[in-house]
Amino acid sequence: MAGDDTLPLSGIRILDLTTTVFGPYTTQILGDFGADVIKIEAPGGDTLRGVGPARSEGMGAFFLGTNRNKRSVVLDLKREAHREALWRLIDGAQGLVHNMRPQKMAALGFDPESVRVRNPQIVYAALLGYLEDGPYGGRPAYDDVVQGECGTAATFAARDGAPALMPSVLVDKNAALMAANAIIAALLQRERTGEGVTLQSGMFETMAAYNLVEHQYGAVFSPPEGPTGYPRTLSPERRPFPTRDGHICMLAYTDGQWRAFWKVAGREDLTDDERFVTISARTRNIDALYAEAGKALADKTSAEWLELLTAAEIPAGPVNDFQDLRADPHLNAIGFYRAYEHPSEGALEIPDPGYRIDGGTLPVRHHQPKLGEHTRDVLREAGYSAGEIDTLLAGTG
Repeated sequence: MAGDDTLPLSGIRILDLTTTVFGPYTTQILGDFGADVIKIEAPGGDTLRGVGPARSEGMGAFFLGTNRNKRSVVLDLKREAHREALWRLIDGAQGLVHNMRPQKMAALGFDPESVRVRNPQIVYAALLGYLEDGPYGGRPAYDDVVQGECGTAATFAARDGAPALMPSVLVDKNAALMAANAIIAALLQRERTGEGVTLQSGMFETMAAYNLVEHQYGAVFSPPEGPTGYPRTLSPERRPFPTRDGHICMLAYTDGQWRAFWKVAGREDLTDDERFVTISARTRNIDALYAEAGKALADKTSAEWLELLTAAEIPAGPVNDFQDLRADPHLNAIGFYRAYEHPSEGALEIPDPGYRIDGGTLPVRHHQPKLGEHTRDVLREAGYSAGEIDTLLAGTG
């Protein structure tokens, strides 16, 4: 594992004024890469602290999944002395990330203009439901709502005849990945120029762009050269393929892979079928292609097919549930599930974030914090005396 001083964002302090999933997952990524993330929480704490099984109050399972590598400070920003404490933390920070509505941040006095006057070198990142300069600016947003607005739910309607939501907080997590990219880029610009950056990242806009990577399709041209919607992913035949004893996922994609598939499937008669010989033809005839593949895959067991397809270098794999993932031989071989002893919550298992830097993993440097666990330490680092901290924290418990 890489040490603290060798991680890409070591020496970068991020003030994290975020709650629920979009913001905390963004800042957890920054923390994984070495940033000193200071989670600023209201006296009641992040709402996510109460979600999922817990061994102690305020340390729910979902919170544990999005708040490692952080320290927690409790500040009541309705109180002037606590707002002043945040200003003092801003003086020593390289970044500030929030997911409050802009109107609320402005009312508290922490709009981007004011913050950058106080610290001209700071990266100020607002994680919003909608970018502020459009008519939706300032509206509240959650994953389920944006799944509908950004086109995700409608992809199910195009395929299955009725809209549906992904059984995942898809918008929150993907928007967080994009926001983390943008914040890291802004930090790089700050290092290069010595000047701060004001950044907005919108859930709706991010996910609209994400979905349109493939689904803008013919409308990428002006005027359009065809309809929107990528036929391959919208095909009702695109699904886990039934085998004799279960299901597998298989994606032959290139011309060579399809020729190899028809051979191992005993359907050489389809090798030169004009509907399937090129990627353009396959895309036009995607329903028929997958229907024929499905028929072929039904006559052997999943294990038999996975052995044959692997030998033919055709991408294929099992349909794993979450318990299957825990037993996956590859994940266990790479140490994906990390045993971690939390000082208050006991034995935990933390998934690997999926990166390798110079052959090393990204470490869990700090346990997920209890509410306000590091308030005194961080305020002391900001120059407060013990007596000043006692006065500041009086009445906030």
